Amino acid sequence: MSFSNVYNDEHRAFAYSKLEFPGTYYLAFRDLPEIFARHVHGRSALDFGCGAGRSTRFLKKLGFEAVGIDISTSMIEVAQAADPYGKYDLIPDGDFNILDNRQFDLILSAFAFDNIPGADWRVNLLSGLGNLLKSDGRIVILGSTPDIYTHEWTSFTTKDFPRNRNAKSGEAVQIVMNDIPDSRPVVDLVWFHSDYLSLFDSCGLKLIEHYLPLGRADEPYEWLTETSVAPWVIYVVARESA
Repeated sequence: MSFSNVYNDEHRAFAYSKLEFPGTYYLAFRDLPEIFARHVHGRSALDFGCGAGRSTRFLKKLGFEAVGIDISTSMIEVAQAADPYGKYDLIPDGDFNILDNRQFDLILSAFAFDNIPGADWRVNLLSGLGNLLKSDGRIVILGSTPDIYTHEWTSFTTKDFPRNRNAKSGEAVQIVMNDIPDSRPVVDLVWFHSDYLSLFDSCGLKLIEHYLPLGRADEPYEWLTETSVAPWVIYVVARESA
């Protein structure tokens, strides 16, 4: 199975732009306001891998002065169209020069590291982001757990991809979104908790906290696996010297 960034596709970008926070996605963003309030002291924010801009708009609604960056032309175009007064920049992969050495209180990466191949390149990118962080700033990484690729969910199905169960670190896995009309499989890369710990250590970053949000019975969704198995993981990291 070959890997490429499936979001760098105008049809997928358009479908994704219509997606807000339904179903399983709700759990990914539900706890972020409280996490930000606990860990972030300041209002400047960078949304790394902003995609269609929903996470950037989310940050702006919380009062952050947010800039979105992405390597996908299609995604940046739909993000800008949805938020004409927002700040969205197309950047070459790994090149943060467009930010002119700005530093941020918060750097959010929502699902971007699910699509970054190679341990060395992940270190390169996260180290670059670390250089953009204020001394007391925080990087918050929202990612998929390996479990998301082996269970059934309100917003996703993986039953047609039994090979996911044997995927090793950095290997390609497939999943289908139920919340958009584009039923083509999304190809992600599976990374485990131990991989993230190694990544942080290699980048001179320390893990402050990590969260595994679960669904609750009082929420307005018909959960499948979400109440017992976490589909998402949220990492809060800081500079080692912080």
